[in-house]
Amino acid sequence: MKKIILLTTFMAVNMTQANNSITVYSGNHQGHLSPNQLQNIHNISGFAVVKQTRTAHFEKGVFDLALDDVAEHIDPTTVSLKLSNKPEEVTVLDQNFQFDLVSTEKLLQKYLDQEIKVSHDLGDDNTITEGSLLSTAGGLTLKTKDARITTIKEWNKIDFPDLPGGLLTKPTLVWLLNSATSGDRNIDLAYQTKGMTWWSDYIINVNDSDKACNLDIMSWVTVVNKSGASYAQTQLKLIAGDVNRAPAPQPRIRAMETMSKVADSEFSEQSLHEYHLYKLPRKVDIPNNSTKQIQLLQNTHNIACQKTLRFNGSGYQSGHYHRPVTDRNYLVNSSPKIESFLIFENSKENKLGIPLPAGRVRVNTTDPTDNSLEFIGEDSIDHTPKNQTITLKLGNSFDVTGERKQSQFQLLKNSIIEQFEITISNQKSVAQKVEIIEPLYRWSNWQITQHDEEYEQLNASTIKFVLEIPAESKKALKYTVQYQWPE
Repeated sequence: MKKIILLTTFMAVNMTQANNSITVYSGNHQGHLSPNQLQNIHNISGFAVVKQTRTAHFEKGVFDLALDDVAEHIDPTTVSLKLSNKPEEVTVLDQNFQFDLVSTEKLLQKYLDQEIKVSHDLGDDNTITEGSLLSTAGGLTLKTKDARITTIKEWNKIDFPDLPGGLLTKPTLVWLLNSATSGDRNIDLAYQTKGMTWWSDYIINVNDSDKACNLDIMSWVTVVNKSGASYAQTQLKLIAGDVNRAPAPQPRIRAMETMSKVADSEFSEQSLHEYHLYKLPRKVDIPNNSTKQIQLLQNTHNIACQKTLRFNGSGYQSGHYHRPVTDRNYLVNSSPKIESFLIFENSKENKLGIPLPAGRVRVNTTDPTDNSLEFIGEDSIDHTPKNQTITLKLGNSFDVTGERKQSQFQLLKNSIIEQFEITISNQKSVAQKVEIIEPLYRWSNWQITQHDEEYEQLNASTIKFVLEIPAESKKALKYTVQYQWPE
């Protein structure tokens, strides 16, 4: 007869817990999940790879090994088990994930035709009825020892002699092993589980001076665990990047660079294949049904930045040219706001220069009257490599407004001549610089034939003007564009 051995966590002194680790992969680039979203496992758009070192007592020959301390949302197709030393001494014959967890209804079904004790109210008194359970339909039907049949509609408590075989209190992995060794042995266990994710939250405090722009930045990582298991004193690793998941297990990925420090005594960062890995050197507890915040980026001060006002009077963002747009009124009546942006370089020269994982960025500034921090906007960033420009939209300008009017339109046989007049009004007490973005959306072949101000071509279909508007005044510009296409 086979023996079933329950696997327990290894607690010996010579077992280092540095081998027990969790690597969390995030699919949540925007960051932040509300308490209501956290209740639904389907909103947790990430997963984790759990790696643990444990001990088990082995028998020579064929035996069952059971482990009930695993994640509820485990992917059983990703489980691997081997001896830490001499793995060739044990062969896995088959592997099962059993998740038929105990409940009142399942217990009652298992105890049909068996004896139970039911505590229930009888009038104003509480009484206990013992008997053989005949049915659970519409309540409990019992046959007592004196052969009476009793139906109980409502009850306070049911006493069961023991837990029937086949019912589990926790999800359980069971292996059928053929072992050439016996005694206590260290094993390495690894598997993937749903229900875990992470994201970054950045906090920026910007100096809102009209003469210069600089900012301070700090960052926190939020780790969410809804996997159905708790992980005590575990090494935590976070993967930033868009990892493709196929039905097959994840391929091994190779470290490409040495680690760099992100925060003192906190995360270190390294390149890992096409992704970035953030590793926490100290061990942490990650309880089930919890969120944990850990500092990612040490406080960095006096980062040079730029405040920019931007006006796209057409509201057009991007598109494809299928045919010339000949409708005179196309995008003429748009009335967008002038948008406010904060821009800075993620470079070593600017006191940063590290890969920044995706997340939400909150921006504050100081109220000079009482030196308190006030919130002025938030945006999100995608995974951002070093030496890239970060552009954050903070909101719309209150005192600087723009107007765009079509002042000329001629539709010819195979061309269009169009002229626009753009007026920027500045009601601030200081001069303002505004970037005017003009997408040329009617056709791919275009030429600027007249312009009041110099412009810069940003891409194949967009130009930019920069206007300096004095305090409490207006300034306008005109430009003419001609589109042409083959006859």
